[in-house]
Amino acid sequence: MEREPGLKWLFLDLNSYFASVEQQERPHLRGKPVAVVPMETDHTCAIAASYEAKAYGVRTGTMIRDAKKMCPNLTCVLARHDKYVEYHHKIVEEFVVHAPINKIWSIDELSSRLPPSRRSVEAATDLALRIKAGIRKNVGPAITCSIGIAPNSLLAKIAGDMKKPDGLTILRQEDLPGPLFDLKLIDLPGIGENMERRLIRAGVSSIRDLWTISPKHARKIWGGVQGERFWYWLHGYDFETKETGNVMIGHSRVLDPNLRAPAATRQMARRLLTKASYRLRRKNFYASRVSLSVRTTEHQRWFGERKISPAQDPFTFVQHLDDLWREMMQFFHSRLRSPSALRFRKVSVTLYGLSRSGEITYDLFETGQKDVQEKMRKNDALTRALDRLQDKYQRETVSLGLPPKTLAGYVGTKIAFSRVPDREEFWS
Repeated sequence: MEREPGLKWLFLDLNSYFASVEQQERPHLRGKPVAVVPMETDHTCAIAASYEAKAYGVRTGTMIRDAKKMCPNLTCVLARHDKYVEYHHKIVEEFVVHAPINKIWSIDELSSRLPPSRRSVEAATDLALRIKAGIRKNVGPAITCSIGIAPNSLLAKIAGDMKKPDGLTILRQEDLPGPLFDLKLIDLPGIGENMERRLIRAGVSSIRDLWTISPKHARKIWGGVQGERFWYWLHGYDFETKETGNVMIGHSRVLDPNLRAPAATRQMARRLLTKASYRLRRKNFYASRVSLSVRTTEHQRWFGERKISPAQDPFTFVQHLDDLWREMMQFFHSRLRSPSALRFRKVSVTLYGLSRSGEITYDLFETGQKDVQEKMRKNDALTRALDRLQDKYQRETVSLGLPPKTLAGYVGTKIAFSRVPDREEFWS
């Protein structure tokens, strides 16, 4: 394996993205400390903070009651995930005017493999500055980004993290490893607290140590080929790895205070599952496992799942969800002194065991029965009708049960680390 000369990758990281979108949408918040929150209570935590708030020590995960002590003039705004997805698409549309996108890593990160004509320091710098200017002009002046340019995407991301906000950092092959030695192990993408502890136990306590070990040693520490790949990426090699596909589709929600009673939480779980099944069909998958997970306001947890014949329709999934719900309620009622006081804080539903139609083998005894075949036919017909209505009106016109009313105005969709929701997921 040889290292090719030149700058090959550009990595864009939007700065304090959720908070920046709120400042763009609400000019009076610009230049002020802002925390984005999932619900309007001091007993939740910030899911994003503006740089003005970060100057006071407020970070993602900071409890709001603590954040207000750190920063008495802090403004808390309710998260609007639909708005963040809307701006994400605006940024993508602006970016592709200047360069191709090879991968969207998350709602606020993407990378581009530079064409040969853009691989010199001068050409890459010019490209980065044009991207920044385009976002500022065509998306909004409050939306800033940090850009890293390097021989591979890992080093480009590391470079982008070196100067925030609104930074531009270039790491050339000939610069390595010098600038990396100023960083800590935990500063590197993919090295969290657990991985850092594992490295330290193996005698690797700095990036200098990590740089000097062998690729095979890195593989042994990581416990797999990813460690060897990481070593080569850190040293400037560029190679592609096979992308993994979907393994599950689900939704979870921290419940608004008015939705924490069992009846309201059950309706939320059904709605989440209906939305997950819609995503499942849009991706042309079938699921063979359904799970329900809850956490109570007293921090008690319950998880259960059902293995089912591969299905796509929400009626089948909701039937099994109702079975799981009854099992869960029996569990808590048998353990609580006052079952009537039961309240839920979070609910999650997930569809596993994904497969395509050509990969499915049904139970011949079960599906061969006429009543089962007729039920499957009716469910499929009803599902197609529901999907046509949703596609036509761009909202959920028919729901299975009473749809819960949320403060955010939509149900079930939030932005996970590595998944950008479709716009349709915010239809309600």
